[in-house]
Amino acid sequence: MTELASLVFNQLGIQLSTPQIVSFDLYERELLAWNEKFNLTAIRDQEGIRVKHFLDSLTCIKEMKAVSPSRLIDIGTGAGFPGIPLKLFFPAMQLTLVESVGKKASFCQHMVETLNLADVEVLTLRAEGVGQLARYREKFDWAVARAVASLPILLEYLLPLVRVGGGVLAQKGESAHAEAQLAEKASQILGGKLQHISQLTLPGVVEEHFFVVYKKIAITPAKYPRRVGLPAKSPL
Repeated sequence: MTELASLVFNQLGIQLSTPQIVSFDLYERELLAWNEKFNLTAIRDQEGIRVKHFLDSLTCIKEMKAVSPSRLIDIGTGAGFPGIPLKLFFPAMQLTLVESVGKKASFCQHMVETLNLADVEVLTLRAEGVGQLARYREKFDWAVARAVASLPILLEYLLPLVRVGGGVLAQKGESAHAEAQLAEKASQILGGKLQHISQLTLPGVVEEHFFVVYKKIAITPAKYPRRVGLPAKSPL
């Protein structure tokens, strides 16, 4: 796993500790083993996991300098990305992982226990439901997601979970700018403001990657998020 440490240092200027490297190595081995039984992720080779999962997740750190994450929620986390890699880097951070697919949520819980991660909760729920629970609503410094939904839909999932002054980070592909334009109305309704869109380059990856970052500037109206399925069926 020294290859990952080199990638992270070269890309982010961050030195992973020996315990962090050991944890990522264990994470990789468990992901490869579980992928033989369950379709957790389409990426099944070591290099792909290290670059497109681990490194891709850790690049979020670059966007979190202004608001250091003491509480972070990861919506549609899948096999734990980007939430678990960020937890390994920010060990004191409280992390909530939300994944509606049972086998993926089970893997996340398995990794939380295997890696002995404290202050991590795994919810097998839909994002709309989580956003209407007082325990989670407007409680987080950051809400993050990648490959979950288009931005007009995704903002309805994420912004209700973030405290005023906190941030939303969406990892997007080549459609990032077009989606952000379509999401202007949703952002205004939900209390968000687009901060910036920045491009990310991953070694050996030709597909375009972008961060779309919003700041929460006002309380989200109580009726949002709407009931399960409605944000996707009728985006704001």
